[in-house]
Amino acid sequence: MSKLVVFCDFDGTITNQDNIMAIMEKFAPPEWTPIKEDILSQRISIRDGVAKMFSLLPIESKDEIISFVLEQAVIRDGFSEFVSFTKNHNIPLYIVSGGIDFFVHELLEPFRPFAGVYCNVSDFSKDTIHIEFPHSCDEQCTSQGCGCCKPSIIRTLLDQDAMSVVIGDSITDLEAAKLGDIIIARDFLIEKCEELNIPYEPFENFHDVIDIMNARLGVKL
Repeated sequence: MSKLVVFCDFDGTITNQDNIMAIMEKFAPPEWTPIKEDILSQRISIRDGVAKMFSLLPIESKDEIISFVLEQAVIRDGFSEFVSFTKNHNIPLYIVSGGIDFFVHELLEPFRPFAGVYCNVSDFSKDTIHIEFPHSCDEQCTSQGCGCCKPSIIRTLLDQDAMSVVIGDSITDLEAAKLGDIIIARDFLIEKCEELNIPYEPFENFHDVIDIMNARLGVKL
């Protein structure tokens, strides 16, 4: 069997809801809604959209925003068991997230270590919240506006003889889903996979993910 490597989204996948959307719904002015629609319809890039949405938030809201997102975030059922599953079978688990460092790293802390955690970075030194994108698209990315470019990360980390498992829920996972060997999807990513005829397995929690990997790959606890 080929070596397995898992690339898992964070917002709306590891957590029950999308934390960026929760922040915007709570703190952003109404102008954020058309930006969200432009991202989902792919009229603007994820990178530009995320930057625009956070630029609507004044720096004075920093502490309140951080407290809110850490208090309201709920880790999806079975994630702890899934992390143990990957560790028990020496399966590298990379977290690849379009989320922001100030909540991604904090919420993942109880489950560390991972093979790696990739996300966008916050800058609170300006009048509004500024987002930086250290994991940008490589020359092979067809999007060139991913923000945290998941397919570029996969190409960098995946050995030639390895098989990639992509787990995600949203538009930020679509380019990775096009590249992955096995796609485990929920919510909006399912819609896009069906629209583009990308094979996928649906999931609601990480117990489902463990079952899918057992059934598809013969990995046994």
